Amino acid sequence: MAEIKDPENTIIIELKDGPVVVELLADVAPQHVARMKELARAGKYDNVAFHRVIDGFMAQTGDVEHANMEQGWNPGRAGTGGSELPDLPAEFSRIPHARGTLGAARSQNPNSANSQFFINFKDNDFLNGQYTVYGQVISGMEHVDKIARGEPPANPDRMISVKVAADA
Repeated sequence: MAEIKDPENTIIIELKDGPVVVELLADVAPQHVARMKELARAGKYDNVAFHRVIDGFMAQTGDVEHANMEQGWNPGRAGTGGSELPDLPAEFSRIPHARGTLGAARSQNPNSANSQFFINFKDNDFLNGQYTVYGQVISGMEHVDKIARGEPPANPDRMISVKVAADA
């Protein structure tokens, strides 16, 4: 596992193949970072499926309403929900959607991000300036690369647990 410089702004996502360590960009997207930490600390991301995984593009997860595999996994609704918290305003930056970056999933409305996010499998420059980037995988990307593909996958992988490193 990578050296963690700022445990309060680092997330550890436990996948079936091992941990994924994500450095959150609190100075770039403070509201998105705060939301992710709040949901992680409340255990909302635990057991949530990767419901949309497109080979050569990205893996999307975080639908805490419809994609919890222990509390009502609904493949037909996965990706349509969020948390009970209000949607977040966009926090666009010049940070590119490079391999391993965390982006805020949203609807057509740029200010509709809530709990869902995606991890880029490769550089996806066409997303730059259109979706909020608020994290970067610093170790464990090889585990992300093994996430089952599909929309939704037939046998989806899930985030076993998501913790703020300071609490782990």
